[in-house]
Amino acid sequence: MSNPFVNAMAQLDKAAKIVNLDKNIHEVLKQPERVLTVSIPVKMDNGETKIFTGYRSQYNNALGPYKGGIRYHWNVSLDEVKALSFWMMVKCAVVNIPMGGGKGGIIVNPKELSVGELERLSREYIRKIWRVIGSDKDVPAPDVYTTPQIMAWMRDEFEKLLGRPDPGVITGKPLAQGGSEGRETATAMGGVCVVRELAKKKGLKPSETTVAVQGVGNVGGFMAKLLRQDGYKIVALSDSKGGVYNQDGIDPDKAETIKKNGGMLGCYCLGSVCSLEQMPTDGPCRHVSNEDLLELPVDILVPSALENQITKENVDKIKAKYIVEMANGPTTPEADEILHARGIPVVPDVLANAGGVTVSCFEWEQNLKGEHWSEADVFVKLEKIMVNAFNEVWDTAEKYNVTLRQGAFVKAIERVAGKMTK
Repeated sequence: MSNPFVNAMAQLDKAAKIVNLDKNIHEVLKQPERVLTVSIPVKMDNGETKIFTGYRSQYNNALGPYKGGIRYHWNVSLDEVKALSFWMMVKCAVVNIPMGGGKGGIIVNPKELSVGELERLSREYIRKIWRVIGSDKDVPAPDVYTTPQIMAWMRDEFEKLLGRPDPGVITGKPLAQGGSEGRETATAMGGVCVVRELAKKKGLKPSETTVAVQGVGNVGGFMAKLLRQDGYKIVALSDSKGGVYNQDGIDPDKAETIKKNGGMLGCYCLGSVCSLEQMPTDGPCRHVSNEDLLELPVDILVPSALENQITKENVDKIKAKYIVEMANGPTTPEADEILHARGIPVVPDVLANAGGVTVSCFEWEQNLKGEHWSEADVFVKLEKIMVNAFNEVWDTAEKYNVTLRQGAFVKAIERVAGKMTK
């Protein structure tokens, strides 16, 4: 497995070279400003105390308070958390919101904990880090295997320790506790804004543009529906169990209904729940694997599942004309270079999926001002930010004759460095 922090620093070095970054600022940006490693004692339901390890990496706050999720996962590592906090700094800077980069995590399999154990773990983690977070310092949020309920426990514990309300300390909260309208679809909506701008740049007509979406979870599922509403032809969808390709187009709502009824996506061709053996494997509508989906001859490929999906092993089989990354890190650095050489533009994750953190920033802003915006207002503000960011990244890439990913990193590093020198 490649080290995510080593990968992140390679991206920093490339961007620094392109813009001839001041060597002192470059040196500062090679490490987080603060990293906490904490032991979290939790009384388990059987009466025994178990110790969990937690982290919080605060990378850079030149643009504003640190911002970034907290993940509960058995593979959490210090290098992963540091890398993710760096990428959050880049993501916030790309869309030009007043927040810096942070990330947290606990080494745990949350599926093995009871609700009570999960609550005690979440509250104890906050007890260990509360002095360095707050709406003016560091604003955590949900991430892998963390939920609005966990955020509510964390906020409650923080306010008990602080002795006063601070609703903006954490975003991704339930609506009733200061969460933002539109948060559930924000990442997908941001991605749709990016696709619209890409279509304008390349003269694509939605009705003539085919789209394959790998991963129909929260992000990919909403994105497929929203793009179809825009008139795009969704021809392939997949989840962890496989997918479906239909050259005549797919209705994502119908596909979702089959899934909810216990069927696999490949059953879409038959119109109802079916067995694996019944799914057609050839013809205009057929069952495909996740790997097959990546290699379909479509106009736009939207990887929105896991990291490292497009690699040097399969990149030569990619037939899409454009790639819009909705997952984090779906394309490896080697594959990225090959796609660029082949003339296939990749809209990078730090731009394409930044709608989520942007609406998290809106939640923080609403909490600070004591306001509650309508979903329509949230999406108008989001669209403006995503359109501006896309065009800035596009122009930066053209200015330096680099990939869109490098353009995004260059724009972000320029913005952070500009604040650091003031």
